[in-house]
Amino acid sequence: MPGSKLMLLDTASLYFRAYYGVPESMTAPDGTPVNAVRGLLDFIARLVADRSPTHLVACWDDDWRPDFRVAAIPSYKAHRVVPDDADLEAIPDTLAPQIPVIIDVLEALGIARIGSPGYEADDVIGTLTAQSSGAVEVVTGDRDLFQLVDDSRPVVVLYTARGVGRRDVVTEDWVTQKYGIPGRAYADFATLRGDPSDGLPGVPGIGEKTASSLITTYGSVDAVRAAAADPDSDLTSGVRAKLIAASDYLDVAGEVVRVAVDAPVSTTDMSIPLSPADEAALEDLERRWGLGTPIKRLLAVMAQDEGPAPN
Repeated sequence: MPGSKLMLLDTASLYFRAYYGVPESMTAPDGTPVNAVRGLLDFIARLVADRSPTHLVACWDDDWRPDFRVAAIPSYKAHRVVPDDADLEAIPDTLAPQIPVIIDVLEALGIARIGSPGYEADDVIGTLTAQSSGAVEVVTGDRDLFQLVDDSRPVVVLYTARGVGRRDVVTEDWVTQKYGIPGRAYADFATLRGDPSDGLPGVPGIGEKTASSLITTYGSVDAVRAAAADPDSDLTSGVRAKLIAASDYLDVAGEVVRVAVDAPVSTTDMSIPLSPADEAALEDLERRWGLGTPIKRLLAVMAQDEGPAPN
């Protein structure tokens, strides 16, 4: 519907940022750290106040390291696993107990929380973006989701690497200015360059500058590979050799780098809640965890954001 704006939160990205950015001296009455919980609630309040979305979803990692990506590239996020248990993500001891509290608070507030079995939050974000016909704002500290920007709709990424208050508004033009590539070509660019933060090797010997030049010249990984296979193309012999040597990686990298746009997601009300979904539960959470101030601040902000239903 015209006028709607869907805000999609990469929730784990935000609560990790809150955990490391808010002192652990922020504790519940029993002394338990709640810095990630409080920080996340304050982040959401600021984002809603500043950007005025009509709809809001806390997108969730039901599977932070999906089997289909690991099967394609075993190094995918391998550096983040718990030693001797590749299914578990290494999470600080004082953050792990806060995650169930975050879930409970979001539920009591009535903020939609959506995951998808076997998929990451990125895939939920990609799918909900594809399903929406209105404006979409994606909030994340990870570059992966730059691939979703689309000025025509618009779809923008609020990139929080420098902080929620100093976020960059990533558009196609921003991507072009930053990386020298067409605005919607980030996934192809990232496939060639790789991303150490996710354990994606990229094409050995192809750095950011060369990846940018290749994507600008040829437009896509498929076109770059076709040029590598064509002895009459303008590729230098060195770049051609590197691309051909990386054929096994390039055969599977696309399904790892590109976010899903067809993950099975539940249908739920994504509108900004104007009042708590469960006031009694929320009051209990406020008392138990000492969250009265951030919860009241967020409730006050959300109560001002009534809007139309999304398409």
